[in-house]
Amino acid sequence: MARITLHQASTIVDSALQEARRLNLSPLGVVVLDEGGNLIVFKREDRAGLLRFDIAYGKAWGSLGMGIGSRELTERAPRMGAFFQALTAVSQGRVVPSPGGVLIQDAAGEIVGAAGASGDTGDKDEACLIAGIKAAGLNAIPGVVER
Repeated sequence: MARITLHQASTIVDSALQEARRLNLSPLGVVVLDEGGNLIVFKREDRAGLLRFDIAYGKAWGSLGMGIGSRELTERAPRMGAFFQALTAVSQGRVVPSPGGVLIQDAAGEIVGAAGASGDTGDKDEACLIAGIKAAGLNAIPGVVER
């Protein structure tokens, strides 16, 4: 089974934060999880809000748990209210359906983890993650996995 390395995860986080500074975004928190939802790396920029870890983690964890990027979760939530209430309950509130949770795919097409960011708008959080994942030589999947 393919695995994301500490070096790749660190590259994702550092490159995502560099992109945030290049775009002059609000301070971010960025997390990378392995394929089992285990934390590999988290960094929170100076002056980033208290909840940045929890939100970034929830975006990444929810993406892994559902097998789709959090952008797709965001789009489905209004149509599937009862399901998302149940999802919130069974996940103990860990799923955050907002853009900024991106699945990470290796060159062979295997999902090796997920990244989450929080601090600016979901679209901007997501853009930073995509830049970070590309910098690590991996593929970003913000929506549905293409089969």
